[in-house]
Amino acid sequence: MKKDNSPYTAAFTGCSFMMYEMIRMLPLFLASNADELVKKEIEENQYMMVNSIASRKKYGSELKRRFHAVPPSFWHDFLSWDEPAQRLGMLYVLLNTYRLILDFHLNVTFRKWNSIHHALSLNDITMELSQIAAHDAFVDSWSDNTKNRVASAYLTFLNQAGLYDRRSMELHPASGIDRAAYAYYVNIGQEWFLEACLLYPYEIEEIKQTAL
Repeated sequence: MKKDNSPYTAAFTGCSFMMYEMIRMLPLFLASNADELVKKEIEENQYMMVNSIASRKKYGSELKRRFHAVPPSFWHDFLSWDEPAQRLGMLYVLLNTYRLILDFHLNVTFRKWNSIHHALSLNDITMELSQIAAHDAFVDSWSDNTKNRVASAYLTFLNQAGLYDRRSMELHPASGIDRAAYAYYVNIGQEWFLEACLLYPYEIEEIKQTAL
């Protein structure tokens, strides 16, 4: 079925968290002749380090989509952060890029985090996807395999961002994150992301008070 007016896509299942690929590609995306440089990269493979040209086209398309989901100023700041902060930054980008990832996070992960048990399973995500499919014909047309890949990809993103342990299936705040890294999102008017990082309300208030 054609996408039509559906806000959803499963395109991210063919890629990965792609943090290191994004870091390598950022000089190209931030250049004034970005389109020309990216087209050349798909042919020459100097930055992406992806073997097949078909995969480079797919990765290039998704990296471009993620790059344009946030302002260029974010990426300039992103390059100066340590790895734990960059991993959270990539989650911020994914939440801004893909409506499905955002819906999973707001409708399932938040609810699980605020419950007595902080466990999150693949089944929790697929159940939410079934609810979405009931109101979206495009999502409903996806095969069971695609739906499972979508749910699994989301859990992988959480794990790579540092918010989820796939073995125990437990949610947890990221470790090794400086408070200034969280304050950044307050300073750019995106304090909603602090809750997305599974911080407690009192922690969010403390960060808001110290943000400049």
